[in-house]
Amino acid sequence: MLSSSIQRTIRLPGDQIVLDKNVSVEGTGIGVSLYKLNESTYIVTTISLQDIEENEKKKIRIIPLKGRYMPKEGDIVIGIVYDVTLSSWLIDIKSPYLATLNASDYIGKPFNPATDNIRKYLDVGDVIIAKVAQFDRTRQPVLTVQDKGLGKVINGSLVEIEPSKIGRVIGKKRSMLSMLMEQTKCDFVVGVNGRVLLRCPDAELEYIAILALKKIEVEAHTAGLTERIKEFIINEKVKRGLIKYES
Repeated sequence: MLSSSIQRTIRLPGDQIVLDKNVSVEGTGIGVSLYKLNESTYIVTTISLQDIEENEKKKIRIIPLKGRYMPKEGDIVIGIVYDVTLSSWLIDIKSPYLATLNASDYIGKPFNPATDNIRKYLDVGDVIIAKVAQFDRTRQPVLTVQDKGLGKVINGSLVEIEPSKIGRVIGKKRSMLSMLMEQTKCDFVVGVNGRVLLRCPDAELEYIAILALKKIEVEAHTAGLTERIKEFIINEKVKRGLIKYES
């Protein structure tokens, strides 16, 4: 259930959100489903969920319900190699833009295409976890894998959902993601571009995790979602004989 201090409504394209010194706006919709008209006014550009939280200061949270992924520097994304050049890869990141990953970044040292074959490192169809290093809308995004946990994916299953629903997969203070990991025993790597990498102990739990992600995608606009998804996972485990009963 929503906290009694939170009011939830649906915002439509063209709606205005006017702020003052006692109101702030946050959430995944900034820059995606909100156009900043001036210092105090935003225009909603895609259908979105709006939460208004009343504490000492009023907070407005905007969660887009539709829309493609727009890269931002620092985002962790899951990409698929789309094409190969002599010294870089073009990566599909579920965005209007193909991203570039340079071979020198991937191997961590200068790359010479005259003496080395780039395809021995990554080829078309390979999956990577990467970070958006540069993007300013005048050039295609540049990725890096030079950080912990980034690089080529060698195992796991990839699930795709609407990029705008990723915020609900993570949840407030990672509440949904923590519950999913606890209940399914799967490792979830969440790309903000709408791809989730699952590594699960067995096929049954992986199937349940996929069902749960798809249910989140469909019901992202509804209240009480974390508890409902938890109950759904428990019921699926009981149905498959993985547990007898769990309260």
